[in-house]
Formats: sequence, structure tokens, C-alpha cells
Amino acid sequence: MNWDDTAPSTAEESAGAPADRLVAADADGEENAVEAALRPKDLDEFVGQERVREQLDLVLKAALARGATADHVLLSGAPGLGKTTLSMIIAAEMGAPIRITSGPAIQHAGDLAAILSSLQEGEVLFLDEIHRMSRPAEEMLYMAMEDFRVDVIVGKGPGATAIPLELPPFTLVGATTRAGLLPPPLRDRFGFTGHMEFYAPAELQRVIHRSAGLLDVAIEPEGAAEIAGRSRGTPRIANRLLRRVRDYAQVKADGVITREVAAQALGVYEVDGRGLDRLDRAVLTALLKLFGGGPVGLSTLAVAVGEERETVEEVAEPFLVREGLLARTPRGRIATPAAWAHLGLVPPQQAGGGGQRGLFEA
Repeated sequence: MNWDDTAPSTAEESAGAPADRLVAADADGEENAVEAALRPKDLDEFVGQERVREQLDLVLKAALARGATADHVLLSGAPGLGKTTLSMIIAAEMGAPIRITSGPAIQHAGDLAAILSSLQEGEVLFLDEIHRMSRPAEEMLYMAMEDFRVDVIVGKGPGATAIPLELPPFTLVGATTRAGLLPPPLRDRFGFTGHMEFYAPAELQRVIHRSAGLLDVAIEPEGAAEIAGRSRGTPRIANRLLRRVRDYAQVKADGVITREVAAQALGVYEVDGRGLDRLDRAVLTALLKLFGGGPVGLSTLAVAVGEERETVEEVAEPFLVREGLLARTPRGRIATPAAWAHLGLVPPQQAGGGGQRGLFEA
């Protein structure tokens, strides 16, 4: 339903995460093409993000009433929450065309100047992963956003000349998964900043029901709830799981997605009731069974799992920490009581070992 981030620039990909990981929040080019038909076309159709949606609605309607371009918009949040979708909705609401590019694609100031100089008046420029833009291009963007002008340097050395180039008014929509990496001068030039939150299960159920309707899939409320509970609060993952469950229902059942069918299908794809997949459970299992719940160093844990250090740190750990199953401490990684309960294991102190006492008890 609502998803985003078309550029391959997230931590999971840079860390070498499996490309076919079903619960990855990123999407490749092929998946973006498949999901394009599911994107909402206006703010009324957009599910979730109530505060951002309400604030953005005011910004856009005020700009239309003034007959002006909308303020520059910065959208931050984890991958798959709807940043690209909202950028397209902004263009649609303003009745303007949209140009899509990404920070990693702009390595030189000349690259940005070429894009900016070709914009039409009122056009929306969507810049994904804006924090990964090169510094020279970033500095050129300051002036373009504030004064709608860029200085193009012609020549080199003492004979170089700066030629001012006037730009038509445009709206920049920047998206980032790491807002803290944006320099303050760039952040300050955005008139509106919206932070995308993870979705509640009830919101994801609405996403799933809408997507099922567009895909012509019969789904029961309990089936949608089962998929939503395993979607990690992310619409993109919910849509991906829905498509895999649809396949299972068509082949193994009567085509209707019930709670039982959804649970069986996601069991085949190794996505458990809390949204953990094989990699997540491997990290927890090693931490609990091999190291008694920790503390254990990241490198040691990665070796035990058979993955790269960066894969464990950037791909598996963020969700485990957010779910309260793992904690990062100065002494190393430790498992929480919830991790023991989730895997159905007994902590050492409860089994008489006492090895973990002091980590969670005074």
C-alpha cells in the first residue's frame, strides 16, 4: 500500500543482506514495478501517518489557495513507510509533474545543476536518500532551495567564472532514512518536516484489505490480522507478505486467505508470529543457546551465526532491539526475558545456573 525508497541505498543492502529476504523493508526495481499499481493516489486514500497527513494537507491547500508552489518538504523515517508515495501524492495534489532521483546518483554539483535547470515551474523534485548526496551538490542545493538560483562555474583556476542561473520556482521533497546525517543548513531550508512512524496492526490491516481488493484476492479479517501482526509495522512488508500468502492460498487452499492459511503460508516462508525470519531467529538462538543470553561481542555473535558483522548489526539487530528482544550494552549484546520467552527457552537463573542474574535483576 504505502511504501517507498526506490534507491538501493539502505543499511540492509550496504551490509550485504540477502536480496530475497521476505521481511526486508527495501524494494528492488522489479518489486517497485509490481507495487506501483497499489500506491494510493491522494491523501484521502493514504492509510496511516495521521499527523503527517493532516499537516501536509494544510501545507498543500494553503499553497494552492495562494497560487504558489508548496514549501520544500522533508520526509524522514524507516524504509517502506510511504515517503515515495507521499512525494507522488504531493505532486498530484498540486497538479504538477514529478522528477525522481536519489542522493547517491548526484555525485557532482554539475549533476544537480543539470537536473535543476531542466525543471518546469511548479514541478516537484523528489530526492530520495538525500543525506547521501555529495557535499558540493549539497552546497549548491542550499542556494537553489532558498533563492531559486544556482551559480555554474565555468573554467578552472584563476580564470574560473561563476555564471548565475535563475531557476523556476519548484518544490523539493527530500526523503531520508537517517535524518541525523543531514547538515543543519540543509534541514533548515525545508518548510515542512514530517517523520514517518511505524504502523499499528490495525492500520496495516486496512492497508492489507485495500491491497487485497486491488489484487482481487479474497481475504477474511482474521487473515489480514495474521499478516499484519507479522509485517513489522511496515506497509511494504505487509504487501509483500500478502502476495506470498495469496500464492499459497491459490495453490494449497481454495484461494481465500483465512487466519489458518496465512499462518501456514508464512510458516513456509519462515516468518514467525512476531515477524522474525531465519536470520533474526539465528541471532537470538546463538545468543541464548551458545552464550547463555550474553553479554557477547558483536564479532563473536556474527561468527556464531555465520554472517558478516555488518549484516548482524545493520540488518538483524535494529528490529530485535525495537521488539525488545535484544539489548546493546557496553559489555556486548544481551538477550532480554522476552527473547527467552519467544523461543520457548528457560533463562539460566530459572534453570538453576544463575548465569544471567544481575543482567535483569538487582
